[in-house]
Amino acid sequence: MKTVTDPNPTDIEPRPTPENGGVTGAEKVAAPVLRIRYRIRFGKTDLLRWISHRDLARLWERLLRRAGLVLSMTEGFHPKPRVGFPSALALGVESLDEVVEIDLAEELSAKALLERLEADQQPGLNIKSVTRLPEGMSKAQLSASDYTISVVEGFEAGQIQSAINDLLGKDTVSVERKKKTLTVKVTEQITQLELQGDVVKLRLAASQAASLRPGDVLDLLGFGHWVDLGTLIRRMSVELKQEPQDGDPAWVAESPTWETLINTHMSHNKEKA
Repeated sequence: MKTVTDPNPTDIEPRPTPENGGVTGAEKVAAPVLRIRYRIRFGKTDLLRWISHRDLARLWERLLRRAGLVLSMTEGFHPKPRVGFPSALALGVESLDEVVEIDLAEELSAKALLERLEADQQPGLNIKSVTRLPEGMSKAQLSASDYTISVVEGFEAGQIQSAINDLLGKDTVSVERKKKTLTVKVTEQITQLELQGDVVKLRLAASQAASLRPGDVLDLLGFGHWVDLGTLIRRMSVELKQEPQDGDPAWVAESPTWETLINTHMSHNKEKA
């Protein structure tokens, strides 16, 4: 019968402790997870303007996964990627300047992220720029939006201008929203409304309460039926309450093809009109 001898104590690995420089299991669990936020500006054009905001959010989640990005997830029983929009765009409205913010659990330069997103080549979704946001910066909040509304053939400039003057001359207006009446001060929300050639230019300020939409303004002008007649409502720009200050140039990347893509798109629309 063999005798089992105890191993030499010097051959046994010492248990890791903070005192001997080891990392305990508790410390491994507590290791911080990266959570870096990026702000992406993009265009939503062509057939993509006919998808809902919810479908747009799903499209972005799929795009981010196809790009092979390590996404920062929400906590709880049903983790989801941290993807947020400061403003939902109404169905059928085109945009040349939408904003989405994403949180990643990996560190990428703005240029590297831009290249991965552009490589997807999703029809109707064109990436304008990517900005890495500094730690602690609050989430994007809408300040104002600029729109153009194409004038429908058969409507005279004098008729449109008269309707604009009447609306701007009012103190307050009311619109129906989900079976509720929304009353707002005209000067607080409609900060620009003017006819310029073949478009009506509109600037709407955001409100902490319910805000007017371009469709509401058309209704108030008496031109709500323009939508059925083929008017094109286009969001030209989005202004946010807080933008990052000038910092590391590597934190900002702009698409080199953006201007060409948008100019081609605008020219194509004019030819169809």
